[in-house]
Amino acid sequence: MEPDFREGDQVCVSTLSLQNLKRPKKMRESFVGPFTIIKLIGKNAMEVKLTEEFCRKHPVFPARKIRLNGKDQRQYLLRFKSQTADKDKRLEEDTIPDGKLHLRRFRSSRRTEQSH
Repeated sequence: MEPDFREGDQVCVSTLSLQNLKRPKKMRESFVGPFTIIKLIGKNAMEVKLTEEFCRKHPVFPARKIRLNGKDQRQYLLRFKSQTADKDKRLEEDTIPDGKLHLRRFRSSRRTEQSH
């Protein structure tokens, strides 16, 4: 699932979208930035304010080539006990009550299932 992007968000852009970055492909970072989103173009593309170094590049990128700058933005789909599917929520690990503990248990249970 792609994260929801908003105007003003700080994002990094995949270097696969950028050509001629003065370094061999193997030596490049996977993402560069941060850049600020200045305009959303539908749900699947956005225009970013590029820095001086990238001023000759086209400023519109597809959402799949962009990630939010900062910490891991992974979200987990949660269904709370005695709740129905319409009350499910997507939350980041640090906002889940006892999130680290529950995710550790979940991951270890998946490892044992896959080994059988």
